[in-house]
Amino acid sequence: MPTEAQKLHASFPSANFLRRLAAWIYDFLVACAMIMLATGLALGAAAIATSLNWVVLPEGMDHAEFIDQGPWLSLFLLAVLALFFGYFWKTSGQTVGMRAWRLKLQQRDGSRLTHKQVALRLLTCCFGLGHLWVLVDFKNRRAWHDYAAKTELVTLSKEANQLFYWKEL
Repeated sequence: MPTEAQKLHASFPSANFLRRLAAWIYDFLVACAMIMLATGLALGAAAIATSLNWVVLPEGMDHAEFIDQGPWLSLFLLAVLALFFGYFWKTSGQTVGMRAWRLKLQQRDGSRLTHKQVALRLLTCCFGLGHLWVLVDFKNRRAWHDYAAKTELVTLSKEANQLFYWKEL
């Protein structure tokens, strides 16, 4: 049975494309910073591993070349981004950009996302391209990953956006 808070959140309107784009730009900048930090940590780990003689680099190879061999750095960076977005989607329904633009990700009934829904959104988001579907879907204004995960992105009122982590949901 939905709570009063869930009923309230289910009544907010779906987010339009321009708000989604603005939040996406904010989150893209945060994601770039996280990628730089994670790459720096990977370089530091490689430097420590070579200084302790756990790893011996071939002649003429530096640490950047070493960590860029194979798919491991790319997989690490994808995991960092998935954890970032997944954590915020699961705990509060808002990333940094979504909070700035008063957007909230939720289930259709207004409740928080499940782990399964977070995973489905991450797998089907197509790095933001799914948001283009909002331009075609005038009635529901939902992206591909919203349909796949049975979620929606809503525009909050100024008052509702002041609440943090939605403890009552």
